[in-house]
Amino acid sequence: MTKKKKAQIVDWLVFALVLAGYTALMFTLFYRQTLGNTSYYHSDMKAYILEMQGLESGYEFPYPLFFKFAALLHVFVREPELSVALAATILNSFSVLALKWCMNRILGKECAAEKPEKSLKLGLLITAVVLALFFVSMVYPPDGMYLPGVQNRYVGVFSPNPFHNATYNATRPFAILVFFLFGKLLAEYEERTDWKEFLLFSLLLFLTTITKPSFTFVMVPTAGLIMLYRLVKSKGRNFLPSFRLGICFLPTFAALLYQYKGVFASTEEGETGIGFGLATAWKLHCGNIPLAIGVALGFPALVLLLNCRELKTDKWYRFSWQLMLVSLAEVLFLYEKGFRLPDMNFSWGYMHGLFFVFVSSALLLIRRTWQKKDLWWLTAAQWLAFAWHLACGIYYFLGIFQGKLYY
Repeated sequence: MTKKKKAQIVDWLVFALVLAGYTALMFTLFYRQTLGNTSYYHSDMKAYILEMQGLESGYEFPYPLFFKFAALLHVFVREPELSVALAATILNSFSVLALKWCMNRILGKECAAEKPEKSLKLGLLITAVVLALFFVSMVYPPDGMYLPGVQNRYVGVFSPNPFHNATYNATRPFAILVFFLFGKLLAEYEERTDWKEFLLFSLLLFLTTITKPSFTFVMVPTAGLIMLYRLVKSKGRNFLPSFRLGICFLPTFAALLYQYKGVFASTEEGETGIGFGLATAWKLHCGNIPLAIGVALGFPALVLLLNCRELKTDKWYRFSWQLMLVSLAEVLFLYEKGFRLPDMNFSWGYMHGLFFVFVSSALLLIRRTWQKKDLWWLTAAQWLAFAWHLACGIYYFLGIFQGKLYY
């Protein structure tokens, strides 16, 4: 057995232990949320339990995968709360596994090939960063102190990791795989067509949509804008490759039409539909939106400032910022009319944008640190910014783990 093979085995064994600990921790939180109420472990878990049982929950959940999975577990687990907690835990932990696998593949080719004798150190570093990425949050001051115009830590600011929302967490394993696979396809679809990859992408995008369409709401328009720009730039010469890739979106379009067929119609509750306005919903929760964006995007913004040239060469880094800009535009200019206005549901797509720009920035920083491309103090500054978001995220998580409100 080669040293590289041994290093890979040790790397994945360590990751398995880390994942087991993380899974136990998150299961404890999710199970407590299923037993909670509006003032203690507040979440939507009660509604999820009713939906899983086919009972009236008071909400519309036209994205069945999470609930069907929980119902399947309920066949073997009699307690409905436990079934929902297990479903949330399993899908959430698959997110960690998916991100580790993708980052290992990318950095293994780019970094381990240069220093194969240090491949174990690289693998362990990736494991640490992957775990950290599922705890990073917005930056906020200590309890009792508030930023000017920012009333809450989370609401109106938002986080890459909303620990109180199980369906957001449940959709991420599919979203992560979609993100990395589509980033790869963007670099290749005009030159070659791999139908296996196209079909896999189509399936994964469909799965993330029927788990929760929040990521799809930013992914599809971002992809459409990129492909349209390239089509116009090529003066229509890449029409066929664009058409072939576009076919992959059809199952997802069908799912979206089913899910949101009632959004533009009036209901008994009053007016519904999509409205357009500058921060119409966001202003209800925050009086200083630029600052809110800044404290949510501190680490990625610093990495971008110091490494903006990487946008030209790093396909995943570029795609993550394209997603980020589209998600920010959606949450700024779109809102749901009527009783859904305060829910600010377009923020879920924005949080996916935050998560993936954190992921790509961390991926970039690992590579540049490994290859020693920057002055040490610039590298240290970026890692310190990441550590700041992580420290805030851990403290925020501990509060929620102890039953505090997520606000």
